[in-house]
This record gives sequence, C-alpha cells and structure tokens, in this order.
Amino acid sequence: MSAPQKAKAGAEKIAVTVSAVVPVTEYVTRFEFTRTDGADFPPFSGGAHTVVSMEDGDRTRLNPYSLMSDPTDLSHYAISVRREDTGRGGSAFMHSQVAPGDAMTITCPVNLFGLDWRAKKHIFFAGGIGITPFLAMIGQLEQTNGNWELHYAARTPESAAYADMLLAKFPTKVHVYYSGQGVRIPLESLLSGQPLGTHAYVCGPAGLIDLVHDTATGIGWPHSNVHSEEFLAPAPGAPFEVRLCKSDKTITVGEHESLLEAMEREGVDAPFLCRGGSCGQCETNVVSADGGFIHRDHWLDDDDRASGKKIMPCVSRFVGTTLELDR
Repeated sequence: MSAPQKAKAGAEKIAVTVSAVVPVTEYVTRFEFTRTDGADFPPFSGGAHTVVSMEDGDRTRLNPYSLMSDPTDLSHYAISVRREDTGRGGSAFMHSQVAPGDAMTITCPVNLFGLDWRAKKHIFFAGGIGITPFLAMIGQLEQTNGNWELHYAARTPESAAYADMLLAKFPTKVHVYYSGQGVRIPLESLLSGQPLGTHAYVCGPAGLIDLVHDTATGIGWPHSNVHSEEFLAPAPGAPFEVRLCKSDKTITVGEHESLLEAMEREGVDAPFLCRGGSCGQCETNVVSADGGFIHRDHWLDDDDRASGKKIMPCVSRFVGTTLELDR
C-alpha cells in the first residue's frame, strides 16, 4: 500500500480512479472514486470535503466538493457536482471530460462543517446542491441513532437531487419544499419550535445561509449553535499586480483567476484546505498596499479587514496601484 502523496502546499493528495459517473438530475452528476493502489480511503466524518484536481489542457483546476458517501464505507468516495454553465469551468470539465476509468487526484478529506456531538438534536437546512454534505451526516447519525431532521429546498421535483431516495428512506424526518410551487421552508416556526440543545446546519446558496443565520439570531439562538458551509468561487475582477516578497516575484492576477491561482501558476507554494474563504489556511500578511481590498471570505473579522494587513488569496482581490505580500 502506497502512502498519500504530500502536496506542496501541505495537503496530502491521493491518486484515484473514477469508478462511476452517474447522472442524478439534468444538472447534477455523481462521481465515485476508488484508490489507484487498491487500499481503503482515509476515514472522514459527515460534512468533510475533498479538493479535486482537474488537468484541463495547460491549466490545473482545483475545486472543493463535499463528500456524500457513507463514512463507514471507505472502499470508495463519492461527490456530486452541479453543472454551472456560467461558472469558471470546473463543473463543466467534470461533466464533459471525466469518464469511468480516468485517473485523477484528490486531497485527503478536511472537515470544516462537522456535526457538533454535544447537540441533543440536529436540524439540517439544504438548498439545491447543498444537500450533499447532509447525505454523509445522515448516514453517520443513523449509525449512532442520532436525532435529526432535514428541510430541503429545491426549485422543482426534477431538480431535487436525492430527494426521492431520502423521502422513501426517511419519510418522517425529511421535508422537501419546491419554490417553483410557491412553497418555502418555514424557518421561523421551525427554529422556534426546537428543543433546548438543538444545533442547526445550513448549506446552499448565500441567501439561504444568511436567512437561517438571521432568523436564528432574531429568535435568540446562540451563534455557536448555527453552522454553515458555502464554497465561494473567486469572483472575476480587474487584473492587478502583486509583489511576493519572500518568493522575490512580481506576478499579475488575471481577470478570471484568483490570487491563489496566480501564485500557483507561478510556482509559489501557497497553502490551502478549502479554496473557498472558510478555512483560514491561505491567510496572508500584507507588507504594503496602495489601494483597497475586496474581501469575500468568511474568515477575517472586521478588525482584520479594516487594518488592511491581511488578505485571503483564495477569494479576495485588490484594487489599487501597488501591493506587496509576505509570500
């Protein structure tokens, strides 16, 4: 059995073979992987994600996806990918270029959205493709007789990935709401009626995440009892130049790439775990800046942002004349 490869940026990588490609809905496809060396995968817990490496011509795309497979079955990992036709190309590559038998590379799992085992009950709110981490969480809770319920919002029955399976398997615990039929999740009444010690988890579009947090706060939920995950895609913006002091390089960040991607393109060792503004791994100190920052992460606090001394290269950008970083 061969050990996982050590990535330059600190995350361990695993060589895998695509074992199955399964269409789920018009836009969602499930991809299953086995290890190339035939061994079992590392253990993971519900809510974990992996970063998939995609060799797209002369460009390497690195996208995080939640693991949705059963944490007790380490013979394979599974993810589901929603095709975004107006996205940055990663989901389109997965849907159009990846086939069974292909060799790929993924990272060892990292969990930034795990279950809080102190909770007396777990209530899940999913929107669209945000259902995927909850599939693994539900599997884990079912193994331990955990107390949970799921509220799943989708546009139509046809677009609700895995809804039929979940409803058939857990008819009293799963509730699905179709916005195309004018039905919304009754957040306030649901959150108001939970027993003391309940924890809420939300994954999906930013609007749903904000609404759950705001509603919970408004009715007095402790902030620590509400958990969320959102993988932010780097937004396009005007190109900018940055001086990397430790690497002794000056690079240009293109309109459609992140600062992290530009550093990687130039061979600069830049750490990451999520690539979506949540984990804090790529936090970088600013040496000097003549301009302003467009902060899009969930990691830096207001004081960090106001100081102008830190940036998260995975999702944030710079607008100005000169920028020097401690990289």
